[in-house]
Amino acid sequence: MSSSPAPPPAAGEPPVPRAEFDALFAAVRTWGRWTPADRGAWNRVSAGHVRGAAALVRSGTVVRLGLPWDTRPGPDNARPALHLMSDLGDVEAPEPATYKDFIGVDYHGKGVSHLDALSHVAYEGLLYDGRPARDAVGAGGARFGSVAELGPLVTKGVLLDLPAVLGVDWLEPGRAVHAGDVTAAERALGVAVDEGCAVLLRSGRFRRRRELGPWDSGAASAGFHVDAVPLLAERGVALIGADGDSDLRPSPVEGVHSPVHALAVAAMGVPLLDNLELEALSAACAAAGRYEFMIVVAPLNVPGGTGSPVDPVAVL
Repeated sequence: MSSSPAPPPAAGEPPVPRAEFDALFAAVRTWGRWTPADRGAWNRVSAGHVRGAAALVRSGTVVRLGLPWDTRPGPDNARPALHLMSDLGDVEAPEPATYKDFIGVDYHGKGVSHLDALSHVAYEGLLYDGRPARDAVGAGGARFGSVAELGPLVTKGVLLDLPAVLGVDWLEPGRAVHAGDVTAAERALGVAVDEGCAVLLRSGRFRRRRELGPWDSGAASAGFHVDAVPLLAERGVALIGADGDSDLRPSPVEGVHSPVHALAVAAMGVPLLDNLELEALSAACAAAGRYEFMIVVAPLNVPGGTGSPVDPVAVL
């Protein structure tokens, strides 16, 4: 697949001063609210939320949301995943012959579907709950906020399918999704972003990639503007995900390259799902005439891990 030219950033987004961002961070912060703090906003999800999510299953349609394991380098995959065969049926004595492989990945990036745990992001030296990053994360991994402490999540998922709402194939890289876009999508799609849910933003990134070729999505991507975050905080979401990494790029905030990461993970204790494949889910939701479903997220049980590759599933 050939690369497409780097798209220019969308114009018209005024810069957000750092002081304004810091006030926003303080306004959405939930430090000291939950025990255990390592699970952050996942503490919102009760057995009642799980039962409510299960009640959304009607057809039994299962849609995977993870990208294929990508071993090919590209402008949006600077650190490709590894897949190597370690046994071609010639290591162990037969019978039967066995075939084995090795996989490895530096998954925090743009090429792997993954979950960001609460140890992944610090703002001004502090992780979620005000934990000093220098004390909580070291060469041996995270001692607070690791992905192993999160465990699996089952809850209601809501797809904010912005291209479907706007009648376009995709949002151009650099297109900001504001709070007004979120509420407009709720009305148009008949959904409610509410307490304990997982909100997934589809920009159409991977349709654009298939039709025009890959580009450096770390330099230009559609995503949430910081002005959308207070709405998500007010609604009490447990998880935010996207087919990008939820952040608008380039960042509108002076001196902060991933402001939505800082607000969601470090201030609100909301883990993030990055680089989801949402095209099949968009089609399934359109066919079903509904954009709410049960979502199951089961990260790897990695003690000390700052996140995990993941292949979530939506069940309609």
